[in-house]
Amino acid sequence: MEDTVRQLLRQLGEDPERDGLLDTPRRVAKSLAFLTSGYQTDLDVIVNGALFDVEYSEMVIVKDVDFYSLCEHHLLPFFGKCHVAYLPSAKVIGLSKLPRIVEMFARRLQVQERLTKQIADTIVEVTQPLGVAVVMEATHLCMAMRGVEKQNSVTVTSAMHGVFREDARTRSEFLELIRQRGKLGPG
Repeated sequence: MEDTVRQLLRQLGEDPERDGLLDTPRRVAKSLAFLTSGYQTDLDVIVNGALFDVEYSEMVIVKDVDFYSLCEHHLLPFFGKCHVAYLPSAKVIGLSKLPRIVEMFARRLQVQERLTKQIADTIVEVTQPLGVAVVMEATHLCMAMRGVEKQNSVTVTSAMHGVFREDARTRSEFLELIRQRGKLGPG
């Protein structure tokens, strides 16, 4: 990969041997390995048996999960917030596992639509809930820095399964709860 980056720098009209670019090929290779580490992430390792028999039949929401991904079309970042909800049937999953699932799929070359669907489908597969809802809000640098150059646009995608798709009241409750931006806590 480092040789490819050196060649790319030359094709851009740069000198990869100049002082500021000497370590760039190594840095880019290391950066891309980190930014696409989701390909090597194992779902079973993430879940790690953190499925628990709990009598709980209300909505579980983890909202405002920060994520960063790379657009598969331009290799430019897109980033934002992911909101995840599920309605347990028999098992609940450890709360930290939901952001880890988001991270696993975000750390791949992506389009936001697929990313949203993969997160929702995986939570369905792992927890077998009554329903799952995922909403993602993202800023795409491929739209902000190039092309249409709209810096303030936000793309919103959603995936709804089970009761979130079938029951308008459940879906509305979820959407209202993620709209509430206040933080709970002291003071």
